[in-house]
Amino acid sequence: MIKKILFAVMFITAQLSAQDYYFKKYHPFDPDVPSPEEFLGYGIGEHHTRHDLIVAYLTKLAEVSNRASIHQYGKTHEGRKLVILTVTDPNNLANLSSIKEKHLAFTDPNQNVSNYGVVPIFINLGYNVHGNEPSSSEAALLTAYTLTASNHPEVLNYLKNGVIMIDPTINPDGRDRHTQWANTYQGNPLVADPQDAEHNEYWPRGRTNHYWFDLNRDWLLGINPESRGKLAWYHEWYPNVVTDFHEMGTQSSYFFEPMKDNGSLNPIMPKENYVDLNNLFGEYFAKSLDSIGSFYFTKEVFDGTYPGYGSSYPDLQGGLGLLFEQASSRGHKQKTAFGEITFPFTIRNQYVSSMATVKAAVENKETLRKYQQKFFKSALSNAAKGRIKGYSFKDFYDQNRVKAFIDKLLLHKVDVYRSGDGFVVPTDQPQYRMVQTFFETYDKYRDSVYYDASAWSVANFYNMKYRPVNNLNLGEKVTDLNGLVEVTPVKKSDYAYIIDYDDYNAVAALNHLQSNGLVLSSSFKPFMAKTTEGNKSFNYGALVVPVSLQKKDADEIYSLVKQAQQKFKVSMFAVDTGYNIKGIDLGSRYVSPLTEPKAAMLIGDGVSSYEAGEVWHLLDTRVHMPITKIPMRNFNRADLDKYNTLVMVSGRYSWSENQLKKIKDWVSKGNTLITIGRASKWAIDKKLVKEKLIAEEKDSTKTVERKPYVDAPENIGKEEVGGVILKVDLDTTHPLAFGYRDQTIPVYKNNSVWLAPSKNEYATVAKYANNPHIDGFITEKNMETYLKPAASLIVSKLGGGRVVMFADNPNFRGSWYGTNRLFLNALFLGDKIRVPE
Repeated sequence: MIKKILFAVMFITAQLSAQDYYFKKYHPFDPDVPSPEEFLGYGIGEHHTRHDLIVAYLTKLAEVSNRASIHQYGKTHEGRKLVILTVTDPNNLANLSSIKEKHLAFTDPNQNVSNYGVVPIFINLGYNVHGNEPSSSEAALLTAYTLTASNHPEVLNYLKNGVIMIDPTINPDGRDRHTQWANTYQGNPLVADPQDAEHNEYWPRGRTNHYWFDLNRDWLLGINPESRGKLAWYHEWYPNVVTDFHEMGTQSSYFFEPMKDNGSLNPIMPKENYVDLNNLFGEYFAKSLDSIGSFYFTKEVFDGTYPGYGSSYPDLQGGLGLLFEQASSRGHKQKTAFGEITFPFTIRNQYVSSMATVKAAVENKETLRKYQQKFFKSALSNAAKGRIKGYSFKDFYDQNRVKAFIDKLLLHKVDVYRSGDGFVVPTDQPQYRMVQTFFETYDKYRDSVYYDASAWSVANFYNMKYRPVNNLNLGEKVTDLNGLVEVTPVKKSDYAYIIDYDDYNAVAALNHLQSNGLVLSSSFKPFMAKTTEGNKSFNYGALVVPVSLQKKDADEIYSLVKQAQQKFKVSMFAVDTGYNIKGIDLGSRYVSPLTEPKAAMLIGDGVSSYEAGEVWHLLDTRVHMPITKIPMRNFNRADLDKYNTLVMVSGRYSWSENQLKKIKDWVSKGNTLITIGRASKWAIDKKLVKEKLIAEEKDSTKTVERKPYVDAPENIGKEEVGGVILKVDLDTTHPLAFGYRDQTIPVYKNNSVWLAPSKNEYATVAKYANNPHIDGFITEKNMETYLKPAASLIVSKLGGGRVVMFADNPNFRGSWYGTNRLFLNALFLGDKIRVPE
């Protein structure tokens, strides 16, 4: 027996010693809890660990340790589990519901609890939101093992005074895409040459999720299931500290907060957060990294101005969000200016920072508790000081867009009430700062160079007509989405059905009916019809389903129409005559039959995976329409004649003359090319169309002013358009603008593509307004020289076809419900655009 015990101890010691590079200081470990190396069969850092193995290991820890429990909070687009391992003292774990109740009391501004040092602090360690920044998920395994197995007095103190919630992989789909790549090309011996395939992933790379979205920009927008699941979890627990672990360029070192100053003139997050708490925690991180000889930097970059990061969203929820950036090995080992950087080295820095975060949170739990309580109480006091008492909004014509906007408000626990025929959001609520984020706009800033967007007023994303109110008329509180869209069931007709095209979901209904074999027409002029529900006025674009002209019988047609209405909640009407009360009749030449779109999109090296993913996501998840994704490497042999619409998003299209001719010939046959952002600039530069860009006139006689070299990055950077919301004047009679009632709508600009208005007086669909600024930073030079004279959307004739050119991205981050319709109209109505000579 003694020999067996001795053998077991020696075996365990041998297992641990191989990984002592990471956690030597936390011995002794419980031999009944398997180390990551023992469970996986290889040491952390020797390979990239698949997400299913990460989940399996954390599940094993929850099975064998009385300190841990595991919870699934969602699934990814590809069906991978999103999990959180909660680790704390066994007594805390057994009474977690009670502790949670006491913890949440600090988030209720109407309670006055003062047991700051009694309730364990809640810490959320979040890892790997960018899939090809993999070191942090490996560090998550080491952290989970340390907290569940170590019997070191320091760790036991953490468990007694903290509840640590480990989210090992926020982006499992992207991580596994990168893991597969890195392990596939891993050499033996390892290849450190930066040019090796292991260090150079193929497009779209593993940074993004299934639809190529950057999930670190999705906390505010909540488009993807990964983010929605995490937000639901977040608002159940309100952790005091949240980590956000990343990687950056191989030649760098290590970054931790404090960040560069917030770019907002008056940030809505308390100064105590981004000054006092960040500096307090920064001292812990510096000490821990100093102890292992790692170099680092702070304050220079990575501003937290945009509220949708994993490191900034918690700052608007009474917590402390913490960003970490580790120089990446982009594989298992890579050469740098200082020698070689290895995967284990990157993992150790992330692990050390994880444990330092726990230490800092536990040792300052009273400070963090007081801060969280003060945060939510100040929300009410700040709201009380303001003249604005709420924001009202409504849209009579587009209930589904309003519903989508309310869904976003409810996702962030913002209180919404019915008020008359619309809705109102009061400022007097715990989520006052989120109300500010949704509705407030700014034109003055402290800084001019941003790591990301400088504009994010979400109401403008949805083209929501809202206004501040000083007197509230609160009706029923909206608690869910039920009943927000009400449509009268369509009655059966043997003549025709008319579908209101003003609703956001009308395009999805159109696609549903077309894909089921029906031919629909679009009205190019308004009219008033006598429907079975009474007289009804219809706007540009109203869809007509003629019954007698279909290949299906009246009963089949009615069944499909009802099905589309029930699925998409769009207003539909039956009519018994084509003779209208006002305007054109249903048999008019202005009621044109629509061709079902057969769409393709170019993807691959040189193409913006973000913009391509936004198109794919829009069509997949909201329109339910397939789009063929053609890799650039296959372009030469692709048969474009199978399609009537081709999408080109921003990118570098380095094509030969023959390839360019292939595009020209295809469009000239009567097809539609849709270009977005830099692809529109490309179309002009390559003389695909007879349009022009606005360029600054160079004055060769002007004396160049000498400036300090050190200021170059700031001076050059501020001229970039990082993200601004602007007003455009829209021609609502144009097919691309069908479904819009307002001639002025917001658009999002994050590029320097300046389209000159077309020389054809009928081809400029959207032009920037005379006073275009709504929200965000833009220099006076960009505003006056480029923006004000420019167009946002033009159509140019090419042979028998046309090129629809967007200067701005109408599908930005899957959130621009207000401009999605412009893009969808280009897909479904593009071939009906006749550009007059």
